[in-house]
Amino acid sequence: MFDGIQHAHFVGIGGIGISAAAKFFLDQGITVSGSDVMSSPITDELEKMGVSFFSGHLGENVAAKTNLLIYSPAVPADNPERVFAKEQGIPQMSYPEVLGEISKHYSTIAVCGTNGKSTTTAMIGLILEAAGFDPTVIVGSKVPSFVQGNFRSGKGKYLVVEACEHQANFLHLHPEIVVITNIEEDHLDFYRDIDHIRDSFQQFIDRRKGKGFVVYNKDDQESQKLIIDNSISYGHQQGRYQYYDREVLNGRQWAEIRDQEQDVSLQKLELIIPGEFNLLNAFAAFTTSLSLGISIEIIQTTLANFSGIWRRCEHVGTWHGAEIISDYGHHPTAIEGTIHALREFFRDKRIIHVFQPHQHARTKLLFNDFVRVLGQADKTIITEIYEVKGRTNEKEPISSYDLVKAIKHQDPEKSIVYTKDLSHTEMALREIVQDNDVVLIQGAGDIDLLARDLT
Repeated sequence: MFDGIQHAHFVGIGGIGISAAAKFFLDQGITVSGSDVMSSPITDELEKMGVSFFSGHLGENVAAKTNLLIYSPAVPADNPERVFAKEQGIPQMSYPEVLGEISKHYSTIAVCGTNGKSTTTAMIGLILEAAGFDPTVIVGSKVPSFVQGNFRSGKGKYLVVEACEHQANFLHLHPEIVVITNIEEDHLDFYRDIDHIRDSFQQFIDRRKGKGFVVYNKDDQESQKLIIDNSISYGHQQGRYQYYDREVLNGRQWAEIRDQEQDVSLQKLELIIPGEFNLLNAFAAFTTSLSLGISIEIIQTTLANFSGIWRRCEHVGTWHGAEIISDYGHHPTAIEGTIHALREFFRDKRIIHVFQPHQHARTKLLFNDFVRVLGQADKTIITEIYEVKGRTNEKEPISSYDLVKAIKHQDPEKSIVYTKDLSHTEMALREIVQDNDVVLIQGAGDIDLLARDLT
């Protein structure tokens, strides 16, 4: 697969996705080193696994014996380590290119979509594990039952991988089976519009190897527009496999399953994680796994025991008598769905929403959608936008304060405040939080640090 590679150096190794690739290389017996702007729990874990980690980026971090340099897509070409590697003639690959190379050697199940990728990837990986398929899994989160969190080493033929559409990175993959959760406007700093996004998904499903199939959410309007042969669909209102009679009670949810093609009712599906969006994620995993010949009983038991993954509506502890939930959601649809899910699961409690927008371009381009969904909790705190290095357009500045002003303009009665950083956010929470509250701390940036610090 990576013949002749004895030492790989990763630039930006602290990312949740690229760190899984580093673990894959370690599993192959390859020496791994890496760097990032600072240490983190992820890099600490990698060091314990034998990775030589460097805090900060310097050309001298790249050992002379390095055979391959792998970099995060966020790392520019003028990074000192990339410059040094170029001068020394060391081959370079991006993280998506590496995933693509890995995927050539497996029957790859690639999970893509605007929302729900990580959860669905984890669910499918766990079901295949329970069925004895011994899959390799690479996921952009941490799965509690996987020893290495975001990576599972397997000897079977399947690779289950989270496929990200940002900058059309998933087009490097060579999938056999494609799972599409949904398609919405996002990453509009790269894509022109929803048509451009959908075209990329079309290109992706057209890359399938052999007789591979596509699993998709037929309730999703944009997915319906794709031209797909050999497909299996799921959904609530449409699809071969549909759910109905959904119930939510005491921190659990159930739904009946029906095979519309065979006109038969199947067994109930039970989940202990909140949200109808998670039920749809589970149905994507159910449909994929059933299509691979796995028994309904194994699928049902695995999903019923699925307790969630890192930063996906994750209960991290209590603080001043309030439940603290950390969530990665940063798209308007994910925000709205998560608040609604917590309302269902915690019917008699106040919901306090702390949100950190992620990336200036996304905030600007989806501004009206953010204004629509933010402020739906009992009280809302919006802290300043998390700045993604190299992706801030100074010519078109925008602040979280603009969101707060727009929301208050629409409804002056909304209980919503702006904070300039995490320390001020904690101060604001101290004034708001009461015993028995539920505090949702949400965003894809460093807002999770606040959730961990509080508990």
